[in-house]
Amino acid sequence: MESAALVIVLVIALALFFDFTNGFHDTANAMATPIATGALKPKVAVLLAACLNLVGAFLSTEVAKTISGGMIREDQISADIFPSIIFAGLIGAITWNMLTWLLGLPSSSSHALFGGLIGATLVGVGAMAIDAGVVLSKVILPALIAPLTAGIIAFTVTKIAYGVTRRYDMKADGRDGFRWGQIFTSSLVALAHGTNDAQKTMGVITLALITVGWQSSSNPDPQLWVIFACAITIALGTYMGGWRIIRTLGKGLTDVKPAQGFSAETSTAATILASSALGFALSTTQVASGSVIGSGLGRRGSTVRWNTVGRIMIGWVLTLPAAGAVGAAAALIVVWLGGWGVAVDAVIAVAVILGLFLRSRRDEVTSANAMSEVADSGAAVKVPRKPGPTWRQRRVERQAAGRGGEGDA
Repeated sequence: MESAALVIVLVIALALFFDFTNGFHDTANAMATPIATGALKPKVAVLLAACLNLVGAFLSTEVAKTISGGMIREDQISADIFPSIIFAGLIGAITWNMLTWLLGLPSSSSHALFGGLIGATLVGVGAMAIDAGVVLSKVILPALIAPLTAGIIAFTVTKIAYGVTRRYDMKADGRDGFRWGQIFTSSLVALAHGTNDAQKTMGVITLALITVGWQSSSNPDPQLWVIFACAITIALGTYMGGWRIIRTLGKGLTDVKPAQGFSAETSTAATILASSALGFALSTTQVASGSVIGSGLGRRGSTVRWNTVGRIMIGWVLTLPAAGAVGAAAALIVVWLGGWGVAVDAVIAVAVILGLFLRSRRDEVTSANAMSEVADSGAAVKVPRKPGPTWRQRRVERQAAGRGGEGDA
């Protein structure tokens, strides 16, 4: 009994650490574009995102129910082994999150979590413990549809934004008022991120509690302390700022201008909020990336860097199987070594996490250098400033023209 309780404590601790990595991994989804256009200062942006992630985590629990009462058939899994399986799945998710963060790839924390859990369950229990229908309808299909939908919406909104406005502010990018709109739209994305991504960790912890009988399976709603813990943890992770991924989304895909940023954020927020209400555990990273690409295609003269898009898409394709493979390997250790397997997994996980973190210190990316080339976006486009003549100059010209006409007569 004591060993089971210890495993549950380890699962909760590891789940919260995953929540933390989810926060700094996905900060870019809301704040890369307003930082790129200069709408928000980097530190202000991540603080705002952290606060709104915290609030958003309390607004919905539909996604948490998808994980705690849908994807995994916990009633077919022994309570003795299932917490260890969850632990192994979380190792797969965290390892992939840390690796893609090091590479600056905006991959899906959500799919890393799903892949880790599925891989660990397949090895530790078997295929019968996975509800393939839920995985297909609420994970796979949203992963295919959501980024495409967000990209189309962003493309359309960008076209409309540039079509109905004109450049009156005499600045290089023009339409500078969209920067103010970005403060609202990026805040909405951060709020939406809290309603979707924070729920996934809540679902994992709730699933573990249900498995060992600490919570009734008839009530998959997260307990209040679980909601508070996950909300605070993802907010702290968000405040740390995933500057490597912010750099990729902010300037790696396309040079973002204010109207583009406004359009991309509007599309991202609308897609995430609709999916959260329906209980779809989609990837906010894929939605945000699709929106940025769509906005880049929607602005005339903009260039989308397709080589970067290709790298990101390869990461998307690899996320589920790669996290699943690591989760499966961790579960295999548990199957071989029993209770000692969890301890071995924990030691290996700490070593891998520390190794990736120390490697990142060699070429550190911070708020000071993440957007150094784009933060002042007015320098990105050279537009000669030629103001028209003042009313005094026009009056002098008219008078000179009148005198010239009299002389000719």
